[in-house]
Amino acid sequence: MCHVIKRLFYEQGVSPAICELGQDSMGKEMESTLMRLGCNPVPAVFIGGKFVGSANTIITLYLNGSLKNLLKNAG
Repeated sequence: MCHVIKRLFYEQGVSPAICELGQDSMGKEMESTLMRLGCNPVPAVFIGGKFVGSANTIITLYLNGSLKNLLKNAG
């Protein structure tokens, strides 16, 4: 799902900052924190510095047309 979300953002003209947990020394700790936020499984998506949700949330926002506005408002 991470690949799908990355591709979705690229198609929207966004260059997201991506943190690959499996390649980060703090990855396990970050994953635990994300799970406490309700993001299980990852990807956890933040827009404009605010936690939006996981892949299901982002796909729903895309399908109902809200994602583009969120991205635009975040700059």
